[in-house]
Amino acid sequence: MFLYTSPFWVAALLPLFIRTERLRPVQWLGMVCAFAAVVFALREGFGSGDATGDLMGLAAGALWGLTTVAIRATNLTRISAEKLLFYQLAVSTVVLGLLSHGMGEPWDTPWSGFAIGSVVVQTVVGAFASYLAWMWMLGHYPATKISAFVFLTPLFALLFGMLWLGEAVTLTLIMSLTLVAVGIVLVNRK
Repeated sequence: MFLYTSPFWVAALLPLFIRTERLRPVQWLGMVCAFAAVVFALREGFGSGDATGDLMGLAAGALWGLTTVAIRATNLTRISAEKLLFYQLAVSTVVLGLLSHGMGEPWDTPWSGFAIGSVVVQTVVGAFASYLAWMWMLGHYPATKISAFVFLTPLFALLFGMLWLGEAVTLTLIMSLTLVAVGIVLVNRK
């Protein structure tokens, strides 16, 4: 859940570099509404067990937000979205592979066909298509406004869990999607 703090990092820091990226109070209210919807949807898993995962999620959200700020503030948006995504994926593939190996994580786990299919879908849709669209949008729209759409990610994950894993549609998900939609509308008001 803490991963989804990245829009707050973008909205708080990017106006320091690009004044037109500043949000009005009603837009901040939209951010809070959308984040509250994510908290509501994921509340069952929050704070259960070891806090390490929550802290790592918070760090991931901060780094994702800072990456967006760095791309917008340094005009990296002049580089094509494909090239920018390729650089990020290539570096992270090498660094994370070496880090995993250095930590002694096993690489010999047998994978089922379902697991392989899930990784392929996550790679093609989750990593490639969605991030390519994100990189393209960063070059064409205000980052503070499009970052609110990040709040849809965990809700779509729950939705795809229903489709892919046969999980039940819940009132919580429907209410969360509605509140995220309200938040996105508020953030993108003129």
